[in-house]
Amino acid sequence: MAETIRIEQDARGVAHLWLARAEKHNALNAQMIAEITAAIGERGADPAVRVVGRAAEGVSFCAGGDLKWMQANIGATPEGRAASARELAQMLAALDHCPKPVIGRIQGNAFGGGIGMMAVCDVAVGVPEARFGLTETRLGLTPATISPYVVARMGAAKARRVFMSARLFGAAEAQALDLLARVVPAENLDAAVEAEVVPYLSCAPGAVAEAKALIRMLAGRDESRIQDATISALVARWESPEAAEGIAAFFAKRKPGWA
Repeated sequence: MAETIRIEQDARGVAHLWLARAEKHNALNAQMIAEITAAIGERGADPAVRVVGRAAEGVSFCAGGDLKWMQANIGATPEGRAASARELAQMLAALDHCPKPVIGRIQGNAFGGGIGMMAVCDVAVGVPEARFGLTETRLGLTPATISPYVVARMGAAKARRVFMSARLFGAAEAQALDLLARVVPAENLDAAVEAEVVPYLSCAPGAVAEAKALIRMLAGRDESRIQDATISALVARWESPEAAEGIAAFFAKRKPGWA
């Protein structure tokens, strides 16, 4: 039984995967990563599932990586760091490769890995109040494992605007950066998500899956090589003095040495 997520599935075959660590702003830890990977694999393989909705409980969509999880990785062995980074990379790949359409319901803020989880949605709809940011560099880290999906979504030129600076931006800019397809008032969010879901229910499921696979093929990325490179980049950052200082400063509620 999953503890960090919950699944709702209706008679039409629409399965909504909810992040359910509201008290932690749905920050990703090892358990949540494993539960998302398993859940998305099961829904992708289930012929009764036609569409997968991605949603979150609470005020935030996803605050990124859980800081205690990151702290544990900094203190882990090299092999442990690599295994943890690979689990994160495989979760993102599972979401990206899901043969069902994935529709994001972005009801609140998304930072770091939360941006990555938006980027692997086929369509994401958000609210005007939400704020976003690739905040890793503020902690001495880089957006390594999410980078293939974020850059594919934004394009390199747009990614340069927000990828390195850790600055926060609003929903209108997230739409201009192609992270959000639509921005709607909070009271209209569920209706807007439903409007994205309904067209798929009249499409042949196999054709939808093959059409989605064609997009990945035409994008032309060497996914295995890129995944290995991003895992190595994340592990190297976890081992860096900057990451140790950045995360230590966060827990001590002080500015890091470079700020």
